[in-house]
Amino acid sequence: MIKDIFKTISKPSKEVLFKDKNSKFFGYTFPVLNEDTVKDHLDELKKQHHSARHWCYAYQIGTNENNIQFRANDDGEPNNSAGMPIYGQIQSFEVTNILIVVVRYFGGVKLGVGGLINAYKTTAQMALEASKIVSKTINKQFEIRFDYKNMNKVMRVIKEKNLIIVNQTLELDCKIVISVRLKEVEKTLKNFNSIFEVEIKELED
Repeated sequence: MIKDIFKTISKPSKEVLFKDKNSKFFGYTFPVLNEDTVKDHLDELKKQHHSARHWCYAYQIGTNENNIQFRANDDGEPNNSAGMPIYGQIQSFEVTNILIVVVRYFGGVKLGVGGLINAYKTTAQMALEASKIVSKTINKQFEIRFDYKNMNKVMRVIKEKNLIIVNQTLELDCKIVISVRLKEVEKTLKNFNSIFEVEIKELED
């Protein structure tokens, strides 16, 4: 069975706040697709909370076991007391392509490692609960090339199979790029390969 659905968030969450013994923990979630975006969000939060003590975070990028990248950062808190509890919530909610940042203002009273783990975990959980989690399909893109005279045959398959057209150039030599769900790939290739004078090839990501 091909797994071709994943969960992520559609937009950044609202700010959430958790307090413990005068320490304040502000939580945020952001949709991310690469490490550069992670850095941009962190830079923004550091400007916004320039007098905070710690900006701890975890992120996960990728949609299947082979391309998952993740990182958990304690940012000066005791080892594994911040980043990993945040990452644990990413796993618990089964979301990906997401960054969670928890910003801490120290309130003068030490919380101990157990208290920190609880605070970072709870803030990350609150931020995820404040996020809109959506399911998306894993798709591959294919380019179909054909002569104008075969247009009706190609369009009939696209319509019957509810395929998504990403872009198209319809001239004498026609080109259509379609997006296909992972589990429909084999069937789709068969459908187009069975049409005479129509070429289909997968586009690289």
